Amino acid sequence: MDLKISYSTKGLENEAIESLIVFLPEKSDTRAAGLSSLAETQKKLINSAIKEEIFNGKTGSSLCLITGSSKPSQLLLVGIGKRDELNAETLRRAAGTAGKLLSGSKLKSVGVMLTNVLSTAGGKECGQSVSEGLQLGAYDFKSYKSSVNKGPKYIKIRILDKDSISNSNAVKHGALRAVSANLARTLGNTPGNDMNPGKLADEAKKICKSEGLEFKVLEEKEMKKLGMGMLLGVSQGSVSPGKLIFMEYKHPEAEETLALVGKGVTFDSGGISLKPGKTMDEMKFDMCGSAAVLGTMNAVAQMRPKLNIIGVVPATENLPGGNAQRPGDIVTAYNGKKVEILNTDAEGRLILGDALSYTIEQYKPDAVVDLATLTGACVVALGNHASGALSNHKELMERVSLAGEKSGDRVWELPNFPEYGELLKGKYGDLQNIGGPSAGTITGGKFLEHFVGDTPWVHLDIAGTAWNVKYVDYHPATGATGVGVRLLIDLISEWRPLN
Repeated sequence: MDLKISYSTKGLENEAIESLIVFLPEKSDTRAAGLSSLAETQKKLINSAIKEEIFNGKTGSSLCLITGSSKPSQLLLVGIGKRDELNAETLRRAAGTAGKLLSGSKLKSVGVMLTNVLSTAGGKECGQSVSEGLQLGAYDFKSYKSSVNKGPKYIKIRILDKDSISNSNAVKHGALRAVSANLARTLGNTPGNDMNPGKLADEAKKICKSEGLEFKVLEEKEMKKLGMGMLLGVSQGSVSPGKLIFMEYKHPEAEETLALVGKGVTFDSGGISLKPGKTMDEMKFDMCGSAAVLGTMNAVAQMRPKLNIIGVVPATENLPGGNAQRPGDIVTAYNGKKVEILNTDAEGRLILGDALSYTIEQYKPDAVVDLATLTGACVVALGNHASGALSNHKELMERVSLAGEKSGDRVWELPNFPEYGELLKGKYGDLQNIGGPSAGTITGGKFLEHFVGDTPWVHLDIAGTAWNVKYVDYHPATGATGVGVRLLIDLISEWRPLN
């Protein structure tokens, strides 16, 4: 369900809406929650529901009340938990609960009341949290359903802010963040038969064309001339040619460049080192890093930050075709390193390695962030609650962590001790593409470090956070989460030169 979100400083009595979303903390009533502008009959209904303990205001709780003759005809109460624990993320999650409830409805117009209680969740930014959570929560991937809800294609949402608690820009920015994350979700959810490397390049081109970004793609013929043996090695098992995609945003006054590199394995069977059949269907999500880059570039084009940004996607399929790469093969990377392929299912680091070294050589970015569903070991280590991170630059890592905390796309830094690099030394070449059974997430990141040189760099392993994160109210119960988009938007929004 798509939401058309707008901001209004008019009073409730001046809005033609069918339903009103009211956020309420625990142990509260309409007076304590700042709902004096509601009609007396509506306040009585809410207070009665609280008194009778039909509604308790706890996080994730909700209740729909029919008001009868008074307008709006429906009140949707949503709990925001304890007042003193309210912050941007808890408010965003509460709005996500409301968004999910709206998703299957036949409503056409809904109001959301901002109150002084909500201002404790980031001040003026509370409007951003509400619009963002609503749009994220309402997302539902139904592109392949032959029978879907025949209700309206979208709902008009009015953020009602008579007391100017927030502002229009915050509401618009929240909606943009969510729409861009939802774009990444849709790319991730699209099945492999409709999302091969060529089609992913088409999606990137479409964004660039509509938003005024520069677009470039390197084909396999050009990659061969350049010596991108790692990327080509992964790609050779599929009939769909690999692509190296570039999306470039330039600001005329920018002095720095940030590169965003996303793993784009549109389907990962494991190659000759074939994955188990169970849940292999989920390997369409192995391009969620690239989806995050496309979603972010969509937002960047509309934000117009004073920073040059390069979005880079090495796109390929990892399939066990007759010409597929074999365990034991040795390939030459773009930067000249000889790499032993011990496991063809450790392919993400290979395509990222060539993309990173080429991007750094050609564009000379001041910083690089890569995102990849790189290792199952990260899911074992951190579950679905945080993305793993590895970095060669303390300040950049701190900024990424702060952006993760602010956005809800949390990350956890893993140690980058040099000893872990010893596990990747090759027997016959310079490197091997796996480091053994221990510290798999760290060695995956350490492999990439060979291709970034001294450039400040953060690697985000999103294997555990990219899909099926059920506990976050604004994420779908199944499918892609759009992780990374909002984190990168926050990183870009607060960008300043690194020390």
